[in-house]
Amino acid sequence: MNRDKILLILKWLLFLFAIGLFFVQMGYLLLQDRLQMEYVDNRLFYILNILIVVCLYVAIIMLFSFKRNFHIIGASLVSLFIILNVFLLTESNKEIKNIVSISPNLTHVFSIKEDQQLDEALYYRSYYRIVSRPKERLPSPITGDYDVRWLTNDVAVFTYETTGDKKQAFIGTYGDRNEGVAYYYVGAEIQGVWENEDVSVVSSPDEIQVIENGNTTVYDWDQIHQFGTLAIVLEKEQEADWVIALGKDFKLRSVETGNSPAGSIILYKVGIENKEVDTLNYKSLQ
Repeated sequence: MNRDKILLILKWLLFLFAIGLFFVQMGYLLLQDRLQMEYVDNRLFYILNILIVVCLYVAIIMLFSFKRNFHIIGASLVSLFIILNVFLLTESNKEIKNIVSISPNLTHVFSIKEDQQLDEALYYRSYYRIVSRPKERLPSPITGDYDVRWLTNDVAVFTYETTGDKKQAFIGTYGDRNEGVAYYYVGAEIQGVWENEDVSVVSSPDEIQVIENGNTTVYDWDQIHQFGTLAIVLEKEQEADWVIALGKDFKLRSVETGNSPAGSIILYKVGIENKEVDTLNYKSLQ
């Protein structure tokens, strides 16, 4: 394939790409109110606008011959359009702050949109990676720093500071460990002893204990909150303390596992700066 053919293919690919993005935008505008669908990040709307115009302009000037004046006018209009959309993007993010994180395997998108005027934040469930629907309101407003930490490819922990400088954790989960057959409770499924060299977790019908450096902290079920079917948050004094998530190799109690869980769980100390996680393996029922 010679250079001219490659350039011709490139020109038409740019043109088709621009037309494809245009129809994506039109579909979004038509379905936004009807299906309550939004982009996972509101800024995507303006970014796609810029991509459409730039790709279309480049494709047109490559496909057709124009006088120098057309290039000057066209480049000026495209530049003004880009500046306008960058301005609108910035202003939009001042009203609705977008907090977005993509899973390590690029499969899931964790999305939170914070309304600056109403001082409330909504968690959005993503579909097809770029669109989402509002699913749940965070129980406390975001008043300080925040951080997103993926414990697995399908468990994202959002740690944030709220009123009174307390830290809270909200978890986005995107699957289960039971192939979607039935709902189950994480605390009940992890009953037993889990440990590694540094820390251990003991889960019983009455409570969950976390033992670290010889110190034991006890959490009763009123202090344990479940998110989806993959994770729980352990709270102490109205603050998030630990997150326990089911590892990818975790297996529910069944005849195959001898009526005991198997695999591993992940223990994460809630903290804005904390990036370390502990993997604990199942040891015994008690």
